[in-house]
Amino acid sequence: MVVTRAAHFLVALVLSCLLALGARADSLASFLPEIDPAELAPGADAIGPVRDDVPVAPVLKGGETIAWAFLTSDFVGTTGYSGKPIHVVAAIDGDAVLTGVKLVKHSEPIVLIGIPNSRMVELTEGYAGLDLKREVETGGEGHDLDIISGATVTVMVIDDSVVRAGIKVARAMGLGGLSEVQADGPKREVDMAKTDTYDWATLSGNGSIRRLTLDVGQVNAAFEATGDQRAIKRPEKGNPEDTFIDMHVALVSVPSIGKSLLGEAEYRNLVNWLNEGEHAILVLGRGKYSFKGSGYVRGGIFDRIQLIQGDNSVRFFDRQHRRLGTVAAEDAPSFTELDIFKIPADAEFDPTEPFRLQLLVQRAVGAVEKTFLTFDLGYKLPDRYLLPVAAPKIVEDATGEAAAKAALWQRIWKDRTVEIAILGVMLLVLTATFFFQFHATMNARVFYWFRIGYLTMTLFFIGWYANAQLSVVNLMALAGSLRTGFSWDAFLLDPLVFIQWFAVAAALLFWGRGAYCGWLCPFGALQELTNKIARALKVPQWTLPWGLNERLWPAKYMIFLGLFGLSFISIPLAEKYAEVEPFKTAIILKFMRDWPFVVFAVGLLVIGLFIERFYCRYLCPLGAALAIPARIRMFDWLRRYKDCGNPCQTCANECPVQAIHPTGEINPNECVTCLHCQVLYQSESKCPVVIRQLKRRAKTGSVKLKTPLGQPPANHPNAKPQTVS
Repeated sequence: MVVTRAAHFLVALVLSCLLALGARADSLASFLPEIDPAELAPGADAIGPVRDDVPVAPVLKGGETIAWAFLTSDFVGTTGYSGKPIHVVAAIDGDAVLTGVKLVKHSEPIVLIGIPNSRMVELTEGYAGLDLKREVETGGEGHDLDIISGATVTVMVIDDSVVRAGIKVARAMGLGGLSEVQADGPKREVDMAKTDTYDWATLSGNGSIRRLTLDVGQVNAAFEATGDQRAIKRPEKGNPEDTFIDMHVALVSVPSIGKSLLGEAEYRNLVNWLNEGEHAILVLGRGKYSFKGSGYVRGGIFDRIQLIQGDNSVRFFDRQHRRLGTVAAEDAPSFTELDIFKIPADAEFDPTEPFRLQLLVQRAVGAVEKTFLTFDLGYKLPDRYLLPVAAPKIVEDATGEAAAKAALWQRIWKDRTVEIAILGVMLLVLTATFFFQFHATMNARVFYWFRIGYLTMTLFFIGWYANAQLSVVNLMALAGSLRTGFSWDAFLLDPLVFIQWFAVAAALLFWGRGAYCGWLCPFGALQELTNKIARALKVPQWTLPWGLNERLWPAKYMIFLGLFGLSFISIPLAEKYAEVEPFKTAIILKFMRDWPFVVFAVGLLVIGLFIERFYCRYLCPLGAALAIPARIRMFDWLRRYKDCGNPCQTCANECPVQAIHPTGEINPNECVTCLHCQVLYQSESKCPVVIRQLKRRAKTGSVKLKTPLGQPPANHPNAKPQTVS
């Protein structure tokens, strides 16, 4: 009875602790007591309670509210590389300017281990002073993004969450003139099934094409109205009736308008160019003034026009631009400028709502100084292209948040297109090498330099340039994500790591772990290349006795199982002990780290000068993790003779990682698929089987001493007798 009561007491105590922790966990109220009010707004002396309607808290100075504090994860998804939220508390004033930003909690693996937390805190605090009105106008591109090497994904998540959460708070609170857009009446949608085509006169008459015409006299009068004497003294030359600009705009992502103006073929090209949620406008111009100018040639941005809808604005870049050869509609006038501009999905553009294209007209008032005026061309899609929705759609915030997360990782992938392409080529080359390994290893010297070149590319490109070193921490993060709710978004944030994991998963079925460990691991490449240099410098090589070598193999499996088990208790603690991997020090941070980490990594490399791939063979938890599922591989690609191991020990003695048993069997768990044994398999100077067969045939006169190109050795199943020519 006493034991039962004690057990009940312990259960109640644990539950009360969990409830207390739950009340404090990851909320604005839990973080605010740890923050000095002055960190959120200069001069602030107190922080009020969190509001019930909107999760914000007033930041007070002398009892008056000077800003509003909020937690980014209350408004937008902030999932980082770890699969867990990155929590940032920020404050925004009445003019929609951030007055203070503070990183309060994160669980980021790899990228932040070894990077001083103060560096991330400093970067986050740098968002203080950010004008969110400007971010709304520029679509979130009104500021420079400060990337920290090794923490690219984390920085981009922080940037995205601070900007988007701040804009949501500003709109919810009506700060800086920003407000939520209220929809009156049923929501309208574009009728994508309507594909009727019309001539130019009809399109102009029904409002499908809108026009802005300015003559020289109107422009001169507009500059005179400014009172700027410098501009007045430099009027536009020409007759007042001369056309300054005649500009037309049409929303060509609407099928009927697009097919009418672009033609069937060009409209299909447009549809293929646009991704989901994107739209496009056609801008036509003629006259003395160009709506494009020449700024886009220098900076890639069309600085004379911008699209404005509500409090959102879109500026167009060269990657969002295409030229049109001719207008397909009948009776269309001729134009000197015909350009299509893409409106990105993250601009939150609604084709059913009015918008305006703003034209910037500039006039030189000095050697380099200019003054500007703006003219608006309003546009509203005619009702004929719209369908009323029978019932208004209720869009959950989760849907919009998912779209924003998708836009973030898609942005990252687009920015790294070149790196993705290079990695794709490397994977294709490696796949071809494995599939045709007999031919690839036919010439020992050629294959040697091919492997050296590939490993060099792996080290410098995948490792030191792209920071795409895989880690056992990735697997722990995946396991944690599966336990707490899996989402692809966190894993898609680093495209090169994502692609490599998919390639590794496929390679495990075909070749085992060697495809990654032997060819694509930057630290493995660093070990092998430094060992090659050591051999060239006559550094003695140590070969461990087979019994000792075999008993050291399990060490890496025990390290992996220990880390994996620890991750179920505490992922941050497991990440700390995952420092047994020197990858972050040697590859991600390029040895720019505290001296104990550098000494550890360098020490492993020094041992590797004497024992090739020492770390891979005995300590690497990632290699152990890959070896376990690699047992299910479907094929044995490495060729062996019945003589291998009994009596021949050539391959066993020359295997760089001692993965070949003295009896001749290759241990697939330890093999890094370097293919050196396949080079020896065909060697006419080292393989006794090949030498014996060639001598036998030479005596009978049935074959030249040299095996013809592409022909397997004599006792291979595919071998054919060769006669002397």
